[in-house]
Amino acid sequence: MDVQLSPDVEAEITRRATSAGKAPAEVVQELIATALAEEARFLAAVEVGFAELDAGQFVTHEEVGKRIERRFR
Repeated sequence: MDVQLSPDVEAEITRRATSAGKAPAEVVQELIATALAEEARFLAAVEVGFAELDAGQFVTHEEVGKRIERRFR
């Protein structure tokens, strides 16, 4: 797979690779793997939130406001 990167992004990858003593391709692999894992984690959390909402486990907007007020008194 070929990906075209902007000069700024390529320079940052090269900087990070040099700093870490790694090849730029290794840094790119790690960054992509991290981004994909984080997206999967986020999507799973969204699904949990939807399931809780469907089960009636939620707090109203008004209750959130009250909780914030209590916390900062």
